[in-house]
Amino acid sequence: MDDILELAQHGPVIPVIVIERLVDAVPLASALVAGGVRVLEVTLRTPVALAAIEAIARAVPQAIVGAGTLRSAADVRQAMNAGCVFGVSPGYTTDVGRAARAVGLPLLPGVATASELMATQADGFSFVKFFPATAAGGVPMLKALAGPFPDVAFCPTGGITAKTAREFLALPNVKVCGGSWLTPADAIDVGDWGRITRLAREAQALR
Repeated sequence: MDDILELAQHGPVIPVIVIERLVDAVPLASALVAGGVRVLEVTLRTPVALAAIEAIARAVPQAIVGAGTLRSAADVRQAMNAGCVFGVSPGYTTDVGRAARAVGLPLLPGVATASELMATQADGFSFVKFFPATAAGGVPMLKALAGPFPDVAFCPTGGITAKTAREFLALPNVKVCGGSWLTPADAIDVGDWGRITRLAREAQALR
């Protein structure tokens, strides 16, 4: 993938995934792909995250697997080595942006304010993650940012649910949104992959 904006072409929702057990990685990814959701953000929040990315990249070729929670240049390099094809950061630093460019990893940088947005624009980013979306002002904030930043596209993430996703996706400056509701922990814990496939199908139908 050459351009991070390509992510938006594959559907309206990117699942934000936390994998606690490596054994769950491949069946979880397969269940999401079966429901039509191919773009997967595996967050680096657990000890098995990098191994999970590697397993998914190897065993589920239909998946477009990325790494979330990139907070340092080391995170970027490790995620790239694990086989991810895009990265997502909760905030933004020039070090993270520079590291992503150095290894050729398309990056979706996180912003929560106009100043942070200006910093990402200064480094050449025009498609950003708005995080934490609900806590940072939600739909009203994104509407307000559209005025001074008409050339920026957003992926709001954080606190969005299946019920509120439509409100975000209705905004002209929102291309896709991120959500954890596609991969509920209780479904993963018991291996209810059919439920996750159903949630993925419902998410694909949001736009």
